[in-house]
Amino acid sequence: MIFSKYLLPLGALLTTALSQTVPQNVDNSTYPPIFPLNKDTEFAFVLEEMLALSNGGGANTGEVLRAATRIIPGSFESFYSAFFFFAEKIHSQAVSALKGGFKVSARDAFFRSSTYYRAADFFLHGNITDPRIYSLWDSALADFDSALSLMDIPGVRFNITSGHGFTVPVIFYKAKDCNEKTPTVLACSGYDGSQEEMYHQIGTKILERGWNFVSYEGPGQPTVRRQQNIGFRPDWWDVVTPVVDWLATRGDVDMDRLALEGISFGGTLAPRAASREHRFAAVLSVDGLDSLFDVLYAAFGPQIAGLFDSGNKTAFDVVMKSLQTNSSLPAQTRWIIDQGEFAFNTTSAFEWWTGLKTINLTKDIIEPINVPIFIGKGQDDASTDDQPELMRKLAESVGKTPTYHFFETDLGAGEHCQLGAESQLAMVTMDWLDGVFKNVTGKNKAGEIGQHHWRRM
Repeated sequence: MIFSKYLLPLGALLTTALSQTVPQNVDNSTYPPIFPLNKDTEFAFVLEEMLALSNGGGANTGEVLRAATRIIPGSFESFYSAFFFFAEKIHSQAVSALKGGFKVSARDAFFRSSTYYRAADFFLHGNITDPRIYSLWDSALADFDSALSLMDIPGVRFNITSGHGFTVPVIFYKAKDCNEKTPTVLACSGYDGSQEEMYHQIGTKILERGWNFVSYEGPGQPTVRRQQNIGFRPDWWDVVTPVVDWLATRGDVDMDRLALEGISFGGTLAPRAASREHRFAAVLSVDGLDSLFDVLYAAFGPQIAGLFDSGNKTAFDVVMKSLQTNSSLPAQTRWIIDQGEFAFNTTSAFEWWTGLKTINLTKDIIEPINVPIFIGKGQDDASTDDQPELMRKLAESVGKTPTYHFFETDLGAGEHCQLGAESQLAMVTMDWLDGVFKNVTGKNKAGEIGQHHWRRM
């Protein structure tokens, strides 16, 4: 998943929140871009994301729409219950189908139950001691692995030791059942998204084009955060370079036609990695951010921003905790704090903001990137606001000429990361990348391989 497009001006809610007055969600729009499935904007967005996964086999529309009827606006527990019900039911169907020898039915059901286990977990991160955060994830991974094993060309997990105190989980999806060198796209999600859902969002479209798809997660992202207790870190090149070293050892990867893609916050992480890892033929940022910290700093308003700037950690944490635990506030306000602290492996909002501030894009990051850059922007994506445009201007300021594409709301592609319009996203990004690959002259070599270790799971 990817964080909500609805980053409302939270500062406007602060005074009423602290005085315990219930704020109201006001929608002045007369022409909504997408029909909302819940009165709570955050719930509506996540439900939209679940619905969109149907396009890549990660859900069924009827199942998601039925789950939506059981969700009470603002109630995290009702969201959990609605999707846990479906996760368990569809998991049982998958097991029965597999026992009966119906491998296609089992595979499809395992993919969907995995999605629903992840959805059930999504709003539980306010209490990091909640055992469901881990048990649900274990179930989601187990069912996804069952589905991987039933693919025509099974996807395979690997764990790659980075040499920097953490391991990078990777899933490799072969486009061809042979060792022919094949163009390959390496991709990661963002602030809250998993590599498993990336398969449904962009992976299926990449494989349809005859290219390998490789997903990965780094510190702060769902599996690494749970299994290794490591939060986000700015040196994303230390996440990606060990993966590239490993890809360079494979006979089925064309290292001259290797691209790096990031969606949402991953669209910030990918350029950071490419600033020091130069074996890519192209870098793609889809609804990425120049600085997520700047977005939140503005969204929370001058009172909270000023408190952070004062350096008073105790006071800042107290105020943020009062918002985080105020059940009368919209789900988005509470969740963004819950998820931020969880992803940075801290219980301090001050530490979350301090860490987030170090993960941005600057001239020093963009200037060393010496390959074509694609930047995508969804017209209705309020979470990134003008961030992709700022990224474009930053690239141009250091002499780059990135390809910039504006995805239109009227065509259903204006949502954050083109949710629900994955075919349009793939058409634009992969057709552009195809042109880049065709112009490669073989200059990009595997280079020296670092001291990393990998193992098949």
